[in-house]
Amino acid sequence: MARLTPARPAPWRWAVLTGAGLYFLVPLAASVVFTVDVPGQGVTFDAYTRILGTEGFVSSLLLSLELAAATIAVVLLLMVPATVALRLGAPRLRPVVEVVCSLPLVVPPIAFVAGIGTVLKWGPEHLSRTPLFQTFVAIQNPDFPVVLVLAYVVMALPFVYRALDAGLRAIDVRTLVEAARSCGASRTQALVQAVLPNLRGALLNASFLTLALVLGEFTVAQLLGFQPFAVWIVNVSGSQAQLSVAVSVLSLLVTWALLLALAGVGGRSRTASRG
Repeated sequence: MARLTPARPAPWRWAVLTGAGLYFLVPLAASVVFTVDVPGQGVTFDAYTRILGTEGFVSSLLLSLELAAATIAVVLLLMVPATVALRLGAPRLRPVVEVVCSLPLVVPPIAFVAGIGTVLKWGPEHLSRTPLFQTFVAIQNPDFPVVLVLAYVVMALPFVYRALDAGLRAIDVRTLVEAARSCGASRTQALVQAVLPNLRGALLNASFLTLALVLGEFTVAQLLGFQPFAVWIVNVSGSQAQLSVAVSVLSLLVTWALLLALAGVGGRSRTASRG
């Protein structure tokens, strides 16, 4: 019998991978050189050591992390039951929900934030004598702008829906729910104890994509007058260019580390489920 030899990857694949690697790594390397090479001083890491002591860094980063945590919680509480219900009871509505969740990709952010600003201006003018006036004031609190959470939930819908839909396609949701129900579990218990553990990878993917979206979003926060992490980086770049680039490099490296950690957790969960 002839011995089977593994197929060798085509040369064009290596060329594509090399070109893609250079496309991402060359700008990153140039950014790192810009942050450590100071004319007249040589190589110095002063831009990185000054990050924590810079005014507004900690507060803006904490604000973005708080907004990201709230956005992840709200969007998952909204989309997980909805996608499971679509899979179990209303599969014909799936194209409608898919189109609705894809609309944020069609609407430009500038138009989206213009609509939000119009509503925020309309509310106090017409509801000043009603209890809803305080609601409009509360959601615009600079310490924790709830309006940004609501906007980010809408912007994260396409990514969260795709991640959850892919996870649900990989499992037999109906069988899991019926098995849990036959053991005496309620619908909520079946969702929490039978479905969610099998959606661990999809939930992690959706959470990571939402975190990356919130940390990097600039347009909505800037035009609404708030200062999370991305807006702070742009504001600092006007007076401290090296510092802003150093922060951007660090945030990119942290994002990559989170992605690698997510891939590792997802790989271990798949291995454990097979075992």
